[in-house]
Amino acid sequence: MRTNRRDVVKLSGATLAGLAFRRLAAGRDSGKAAKPLRILILGGTGFIGPHQVRYAISRGHKVTLFNRGRQKQEWPGSVEELLGDRNTGDLKSLQGRTWDVGIDNPTTLPFWVRDAGAALRGRVKQYLFVSTISVYADDAKPGADETAPVAKYSGEDPMAETQETFRARLGELYGPLKAVSEQEAQKQFSGMATIVRPGLIAGPGDESDRFTYWPVRLARGGDVLAPGDGTDAIQVIDVRDLAEWTIRLVESRNFGVFNATGPATPLNMSEMLTIIASSTHSTPHIVWVPTKFLEQQKIEAWSDLPVWVPGEGDSAGFAKRSIQRALKAGLTFRPLAVTSVDTLAWFRQQPEDRQAKLKAGLTSDRERLALAEWSKRSQSASS
Repeated sequence: MRTNRRDVVKLSGATLAGLAFRRLAAGRDSGKAAKPLRILILGGTGFIGPHQVRYAISRGHKVTLFNRGRQKQEWPGSVEELLGDRNTGDLKSLQGRTWDVGIDNPTTLPFWVRDAGAALRGRVKQYLFVSTISVYADDAKPGADETAPVAKYSGEDPMAETQETFRARLGELYGPLKAVSEQEAQKQFSGMATIVRPGLIAGPGDESDRFTYWPVRLARGGDVLAPGDGTDAIQVIDVRDLAEWTIRLVESRNFGVFNATGPATPLNMSEMLTIIASSTHSTPHIVWVPTKFLEQQKIEAWSDLPVWVPGEGDSAGFAKRSIQRALKAGLTFRPLAVTSVDTLAWFRQQPEDRQAKLKAGLTSDRERLALAEWSKRSQSASS
């Protein structure tokens, strides 16, 4: 399926919207917060953290980071950095200190939240925990909101789980341990916890390549294997939109649980690829192949074809989570075209060996073989 005239019009509109957003963003100040806050960020140097730090500084807040000091960053203002290691229980540098807000970005292990509670309970007025949309028990119901049941932990003791046991059983433990961590956050910081459940996070700095695969692949052009018929729903959020919104949430002392993904209106796979192709000034030939064929070829959703999961059966609601509560709390989105352009630009600045092997998506050889097999079957069926 090649891009047609209607798609070109749609693509041009998306690109223009992105350019307009850039001009607006370039010419505006984020503005100062009504009340400067003392913000402690646990982590702060990974994917979300640097965007939070820079936005918080621009808003006039005083930022303190607590981490192991292994990933040095340059900041556009004064940032206090405290050293420690949550994995070993070394939180001594937090003792005797108070902040208005504690933001917890990198936690998966529940004992990290328990220990944060011991160190910060009574020393912060709000605790914001970044969780995940994968915390839910199932993804079958479209439109499910934050009240849907979360996954149950089935091991012996969630507080005894370590980074080693977590990595060994990542697919099994990720959602349940995040759910336990949420519950621990609400226990340790009763009445002052904010739980944010992001969907797939995209944008500059993403080391997973789960969104990056598509701008890189579409920019290369040629025949591009795409899943289904293009109508499956997609949800994704730019890391900058997520990071900036978390700062605004604590400015307004907004508590409770929020699904945090986007965009504000429904988006499907075809529309996403169309916008990305336009933003990269490419005209690829998109080849849509049925889910059944992908299963036969052992091409997996999410990993081999990132962002996408089948919009039916057990995953019918995965990319259709309700975000109404977050929208009412001020979550906003930059155009997907901007996310695409900025992600591709960031990726092209990485070392050659990093660019040579994406961490998600199909390799060129695997995609070529799958496309050849699909063409063979299609020709056989038509004859």
